[in-house]
Amino acid sequence: SQNAYLRQWKCKFKDYINSLMVREAPPPDRLCSVCKKDGVYRCHGCFNEPLFCTDCCRIQHQRHPFHRISQWTGSFFQETSLLKVGLHIHLAHDGTPCPSSSTDYSSDVFQWSDTDDDIDDDYPEGPFIPPVRDPDQPAITIVDKSGVHSLSICYCHCPGALSRDMQLFQAGLFPASFTRPKTAFTFAVLDDFLLDNLECGTSAMNYYSKIRRLTSSIFPLMVPDRYRELMRAARQWRQCKLYKWHGFAHKDDQPKDGDLALFCPACPQPGINLDLSTGTVTQSDDTPSWLMTRYLVMDGNFKAEHMHLVNPSDEVSLMDGLGFMVSDDRYKSHLAIAHDHVQRSDCNNHRAVNQANASRQRLEATGIGGCACARHGCFVPHSMVDFQKGERQMNMDYALSQALNYKTDGISRAITFYDINCQYNKYLKDRIASSMYLSIPIGMDIIPGIGLWHVHGHQDSCFVRYASNFIHGTGRIDGEIMETLWAPLNIISPSARGMGTPHRKEVLDYQMNDCNFMKMIRITKFLSRKLKEAIKGAAESKLAFDNLNETAQPDMVILWKEEEAIAHANRAEDPGRSWRSSLTTTS
Repeated sequence: SQNAYLRQWKCKFKDYINSLMVREAPPPDRLCSVCKKDGVYRCHGCFNEPLFCTDCCRIQHQRHPFHRISQWTGSFFQETSLLKVGLHIHLAHDGTPCPSSSTDYSSDVFQWSDTDDDIDDDYPEGPFIPPVRDPDQPAITIVDKSGVHSLSICYCHCPGALSRDMQLFQAGLFPASFTRPKTAFTFAVLDDFLLDNLECGTSAMNYYSKIRRLTSSIFPLMVPDRYRELMRAARQWRQCKLYKWHGFAHKDDQPKDGDLALFCPACPQPGINLDLSTGTVTQSDDTPSWLMTRYLVMDGNFKAEHMHLVNPSDEVSLMDGLGFMVSDDRYKSHLAIAHDHVQRSDCNNHRAVNQANASRQRLEATGIGGCACARHGCFVPHSMVDFQKGERQMNMDYALSQALNYKTDGISRAITFYDINCQYNKYLKDRIASSMYLSIPIGMDIIPGIGLWHVHGHQDSCFVRYASNFIHGTGRIDGEIMETLWAPLNIISPSARGMGTPHRKEVLDYQMNDCNFMKMIRITKFLSRKLKEAIKGAAESKLAFDNLNETAQPDMVILWKEEEAIAHANRAEDPGRSWRSSLTTTS
């Protein structure tokens, strides 16, 4: 057990701490691990932290410029920079000096000098060396997972050479500016930040604070602040990654709404996982209708708030409407003409209905809402909307309309689950017909349902009418899966609250896309487990049913079947009649 290991640890602790202190000192001979000369520098990035002389340290780190090193002072190791051992990063020419450059790189040690920045002389020298003011050998600030580095960059000057920003990018460094870049981020640190943001909800401020402490644990405030540059570069990196992942990196055509988002691989999508023939789904007569049905669940999330912007007209959107959040202009046009009918619930007291006009003046968005597939819990691309004044029907109408039109050509049946469908679905078709921005596929039959947890807060008639137990073809769907999808999204919602509107949407898009991706890579194992459980459960249910059927009188079985058919026929229109008939027969 874990406690047994800890008991053994208590006996070994002294040996481990002594070994840790021995590592703080150099080996007795203090020789370079390569040439066996006097070892001066210890690399903390190389395995076993070997010692190097100045020349070997520079040569060995030509391909590892972001390792952190320390210099032996005679009594202790002091953190320093590879810049001091004369390391230059040569762009192009496979890391060798550009033949068109006249700069001499033969000197052993690069002559560095401090900037004119007002830095207190009482601060000791650390691993970050301020940039050198030398136009031929410019040192730029490079942010890596290992910390913030100041390194000498040598550009290619050959005729026809790429611009400086593109030379940096081809070397795996994302420039923070384009004309004369002075800061760059390694691809590794951008990937690490995006993954930290997804898995841990780490904000850019907290992540960069960690990077500064990695650079200098004693004086992190002396490390250059590149927090704003990190936020901007991360947005640009997200866009690059999504275009690459979704196959638009080599295409001239631009992605359309929802094209930079993943969807559920198991839900029916004509042209993707269903055969498409002359615009309709190829479906044989014996194919069950539930197999060609789109199952959707709708819900709102009031944790994903957004503050009003100081200067909204200056915001720049990189991927408006290409992910899960709907495109801004068309959505606002819909809201401008939609009628806000205040509808009081004639069912039980539902917060989403009765507080639909709840408003907070300081917020541009009081939350978000949208649709996901009800079976597997994948967000539907281009179907997430912002709430301006609570969870109003006009907001959810637009979300549902977008979800019903996403890759549904030829699908004629959709089952939608919503906590307040008994009120929301009453005039849905009228609202869609009266709006030029709302539509549903021609011939699609929409069957409303309510999640099995929320339906018990409704009137008894709602249970019979909207519970998934009584809707033909739903199987074992609880209609509540979207509640679980909000949990990981709520981790990043606080940090996105004060972002610009486009930045916030991109962050939410990326988080929802990752949620769908994780569902996708796990769905094979998930569905295999569910299939085994279903086969076992079906066999047990069939055995119990057969036993009951054998003991019942044949006339009663015929009567029960007739009453079942009547109950299903009357379920949506007059559920009370179905139940009264059943109770009368049973008594």
